[in-house]
Amino acid sequence: MAKRWTNDLTHADVTPEAAYLNRRQIMAGLTGFGLAGLVGTGARASAELEPTDWDVITQYNNFYEFGTGKDDPAARAHALTTSPWTIKIDGLVDRPGDYSFDDIMSKMTIEERIYRFRCVEAWSMVVPWNGFELKDLLDLAGVKSEAKYVAMETLYRPEEMPGQRLPFLEWPYVEGLRLDEAMHPLTIMATGIYGKTIPNQNGAPLRLVVPWKYGFKSIKSVVRITLTDKEPPTSWNRAISSEYKFYSNVNPEVDHPRWSQASERPIGGGLFAKRQPTLMFNGYEEEVAQMYEGMDLRVHF
Repeated sequence: MAKRWTNDLTHADVTPEAAYLNRRQIMAGLTGFGLAGLVGTGARASAELEPTDWDVITQYNNFYEFGTGKDDPAARAHALTTSPWTIKIDGLVDRPGDYSFDDIMSKMTIEERIYRFRCVEAWSMVVPWNGFELKDLLDLAGVKSEAKYVAMETLYRPEEMPGQRLPFLEWPYVEGLRLDEAMHPLTIMATGIYGKTIPNQNGAPLRLVVPWKYGFKSIKSVVRITLTDKEPPTSWNRAISSEYKFYSNVNPEVDHPRWSQASERPIGGGLFAKRQPTLMFNGYEEEVAQMYEGMDLRVHF
């Protein structure tokens, strides 16, 4: 199994769902929902780093397979069939094959990870994910020494995912990571939120979560994982290569061509919530910066 990542937060730090909304509204009026602490092994987490409310996490989504509106996924994703579910793992692996979701789950260690989530659109949440380290799944298949990248693919089923009938992206949705990013202890495959099974609109039954990258890198409803020696194509880079590069690390010093990335808007922060400064690597700089030493992050963004 992968080297476990140590989270500074425990269930004692998670506000009960029933009480969270009222408390969050009070705190928003007093502090603008400031997130003073960091989540990670190298930064102490503040008690004010509170998970975003369940209703907000599950109702405000980008999942273009179901439409371009933020509420389209919650309204339409109920039609998605998630059982049975199979993930094909192929390419440069020792044990390629079709792995059933149930079999994978029987072999994985499920943990809770309370992570910052930063969208490229300059809004953010704090999400209590449940899942397992991607490294554990890759180890199950056996990564060959020639592998340098991990490519992933979303389910393609336009009869259940009506957004796939729209031509603004090339379907199915694809994403990728460098192998060291995929094997990093912070990188997980999420299967739940708030200790509950992950809803369809959030990427059921299995989605990637890479907390130091913009949210579109965290591909949803994964059906294929391919180990390769070449940098894989990614959907948004393929669609608008001038705006979306392969790495897509959160970087407040590199603006999107159409808006600033220096600050972000916390979703669910109440009527008087203030924008807050965006943190380098979304607050995980101490854990991940060494992977990009020597790279020009203004070019490789």
